[in-house]
Amino acid sequence: MRYLNLAIKIILFLLLLSFAAMNSETVVLRYFLGTGWRAPLVLVLFVFFAVGLLLGLLIGVGQRWRQGRELAALRKAQQPTDK
Repeated sequence: MRYLNLAIKIILFLLLLSFAAMNSETVVLRYFLGTGWRAPLVLVLFVFFAVGLLLGLLIGVGQRWRQGRELAALRKAQQPTDK
């Protein structure tokens, strides 16, 4: 199983490396007032993927935190009062 996992990782790495090598053309992202950013296509794709990943993680953490507060409130309400 360990060798299969290693083989999958190597194949995935080689696929991503070939993707990066084949998409190394320079692209220009144009902004307002004539400004722009020149970078290789693979770098632009990686940056937008990373930003999307971080936003998704932040949303997930926010939801988890909210659910934790709700669960604590429900547990507190469920406890019997001894008086």
